[in-house]
Amino acid sequence: MPVFTATGDVDPFLHVSLRQGEKIYCESDAMVMMETALDLRGRMTGGIGSAIMRRLANGESFFQQHIEAVRGDGDCLLSPMLPGAIQVVDVGARQYLLNDGAFVAATSGTEMKVRTQSLGNALFAQSGGLFVMETSGSGQVVVSGFGSMFQLDVEKGKDVVIDNSHVVCWDSSLHYEVSVTTGGAAGGGIGGFIGNIVNSVTSGEGIVLRFSGSGKVYVCSRNRDAFLKWTATGKAS
Repeated sequence: MPVFTATGDVDPFLHVSLRQGEKIYCESDAMVMMETALDLRGRMTGGIGSAIMRRLANGESFFQQHIEAVRGDGDCLLSPMLPGAIQVVDVGARQYLLNDGAFVAATSGTEMKVRTQSLGNALFAQSGGLFVMETSGSGQVVVSGFGSMFQLDVEKGKDVVIDNSHVVCWDSSLHYEVSVTTGGAAGGGIGGFIGNIVNSVTSGEGIVLRFSGSGKVYVCSRNRDAFLKWTATGKAS
């Protein structure tokens, strides 16, 4: 299987070592350097329907880069779109859902599929609208987060609340729902929920995701949307 290694302390590269016949796929424009034993092709993985769904779910390009070791063993360097940490995630026994822009690369035995979210999560969670990316198959998927990255282990009976802008990916077996930092998002009827949403937005407390069950969540230290707003206006959100 191809070997993924994050290299560099600040804004690391993803170093990939492939033996002859092995291949990976990655987000469009991720490739920085590759040795001449490797071939790179742009492909619309899964056909136009799957490409459109990935575009809607995760903002990905229609075409992905496929890199194969055709003429012998070879190495390549990949780079995520945003500065920050890189995490190699094993999939198979566990599958993961990915937030917008988190996908970097994956081994050929894996696939990125599209899952439909509940309407409430689609309206408020900002993780792909009605659709969200989910891994399948067996192998490794590489994700990136803006800033540093940290692995959280969610345990049964100990729910975790995370600002959605800091969520990179999470175990698909976890239950997640929209909540607000004022508390009581799931209860109290429609009026109570909408009231909490309004209070949260006007007070600046924010809308969050509440995870329950047993599994892993990877979070990043920086809020991409807040940073982009600050670079554009010079003011924090």
